[in-house]
Amino acid sequence: MTTISTHPSQPADLGVSPRAAQLARLLDPAEVVMFDGAMGTMLYAKGVFINQCYDELVLRSPDLVREVHAAYVKAGAEVVETNTFGANRAKLTQYGLDGQVSLINRRAAEVAREAAGEQRLVAGAVGPLGIRLEPYGPTSRDEARAMFREQMEALAEGGADCFVLETFVDLEELEQAVLAAREVNPAMPVIAQATVGPELRTAYGASPEDIARVLDKWGVDVIGLNCSVGPQTILEAIERMAAVTSRKLSAQPNAGMPRDVGGRTMYMASPEYMATYARHLVQAGAKVVGGCCGTTPEHTKAMVEGVRPLAPRTRVVVGDTRERVSDEEGKARTPVPLAERSKLGAKLAAGAFVTSVEIVPPRGIDTAKLEQDAAALAKAGVDAINVPDGPRAQSRMGAIATSLIIERHGIEAVTHYACRDRNLLGMLSDLLGASALGLRNMLLITGDPPKMGPYPDATAVFDIDAIGLTNLVSKLNRGLDPGNNPIGEPTRFVVGVGVNPVAIDPAHELKRFHWKVEAGAEYAITQPVFDPAQLESFLESIHDVRIPVIAGIWPLVSARNAEFLANEVPGVVMPPAVLERMRKANEKSKEHAVAEGIAIAREALERVRGAVQGVQVSAPFGKIELALEVFQS
Repeated sequence: MTTISTHPSQPADLGVSPRAAQLARLLDPAEVVMFDGAMGTMLYAKGVFINQCYDELVLRSPDLVREVHAAYVKAGAEVVETNTFGANRAKLTQYGLDGQVSLINRRAAEVAREAAGEQRLVAGAVGPLGIRLEPYGPTSRDEARAMFREQMEALAEGGADCFVLETFVDLEELEQAVLAAREVNPAMPVIAQATVGPELRTAYGASPEDIARVLDKWGVDVIGLNCSVGPQTILEAIERMAAVTSRKLSAQPNAGMPRDVGGRTMYMASPEYMATYARHLVQAGAKVVGGCCGTTPEHTKAMVEGVRPLAPRTRVVVGDTRERVSDEEGKARTPVPLAERSKLGAKLAAGAFVTSVEIVPPRGIDTAKLEQDAAALAKAGVDAINVPDGPRAQSRMGAIATSLIIERHGIEAVTHYACRDRNLLGMLSDLLGASALGLRNMLLITGDPPKMGPYPDATAVFDIDAIGLTNLVSKLNRGLDPGNNPIGEPTRFVVGVGVNPVAIDPAHELKRFHWKVEAGAEYAITQPVFDPAQLESFLESIHDVRIPVIAGIWPLVSARNAEFLANEVPGVVMPPAVLERMRKANEKSKEHAVAEGIAIAREALERVRGAVQGVQVSAPFGKIELALEVFQS
């Protein structure tokens, strides 16, 4: 049986039982502990219709429930939760099962223990009552506490090692659950988890900080969040909670936000994506990590693998003694050296200065101008042409097709690839095809939301973001698909990412940049830089994770152009001095404005040349001659 052990060398004769050792780890603020994933998702997948009482299955179909627990154990979960989320008197009454509260909970704990054995913990799962408490409902606090106590007493009798109180939106109700847990057994650890919506508040308006402060005051052992939202939102909330409490934090997000697919609620986040965010959650301070709705043993396995590098003492063992190499480590191949992947990669590897020009793909199918411009830029000695992928959510020719057309003319393309329009399988297909067709240089971006463009009713996918996509491409470069299955010959992508030196939230941008580098980014291209001092400051802030940075330069052509970029293009910050220079030049003539825009771009290029490893110059309105003028000193 595969388990995670952070103390593999601990002698067995110290008189400490495996469960006691695991409980000590659960309470240790520094130890990372992995919980399992969704129970309801798995039972539904096994054919149990949603109109049945899932909690009662421990009596009617215990083998079915035990199989789910066993699958999570095999995946590497160190704690399994009992199938009792709704096994309280208030909810069971709806099924005429209010007389079996104790029986259901006790048997659920026993079934979980049968699957978990003595090497893992069983957490007694306790959810909300599903009824309103005073002053918003007829149920008193004392009545609520009594119902929670009835459930928890049976869980403890059945062998639960701790209680996990989860998916609470009403902190008043959660308090009664905490009090009940302490009344049942003051020594049993309590993990208390609330749930927040996309706006980072509970349905009753509590913020992550409110949740953390209140639960800290109540003295619960682990404070956390679960359900309702995907890992990105949970991550932001955990970061805010970590700032106001020193208690151990837990995070059990859904597998993304629920989506209606053919009348069914589906959770689309892949195991790879959840693994990426499991690492981010641990880095943000959550040391108890698991999954909620939509997660499966595959997600748990990926998350276990994902957090392993963050716990240096952790290793996977078979039985109790022999170390095992993970499947990924056994199948992965060494990536092709950067210098051998493309001409751009060779220059980046050698530390040479690279030049590129950004050309937006055509709106229709006429590629005559595109090909003419590609040939002209190749003749001018530019290293590469950057090809945006649906910039500002506009409908244009695809970046991959555009890049292939460009490369016919003896110049490399840098293909921007956005997560917005494709699910994970679609992205994997595109990337394998792009590699087979010879494309090498990629810039991986999340993409602008459709509402920013001319088709606000269009839908976005966003299965993963740029960080997850960087992880995906890095795997492909090691010969593995997202499920760690060999693909044969590895891809040879030069992995680039975007970065904004003048982001509204610089701390968040810096954090994401670090994650992108950790995921495998090999170079970065910045948003257009109009204030070199801000770029220099940003470069100083990333000195510890420095990869080649290519500065984005945008030659302005008019005061109106400058004002549009400053006010209507996300991520662009225009210094007042630049706006004023363009206004004054525009007052003289259009020609003066263009010349002033070129001059400003040249000044920025000269200022940053020694600090970056290249520049990407945009061709405003498709005029490559203006971009080429920037390179002329």
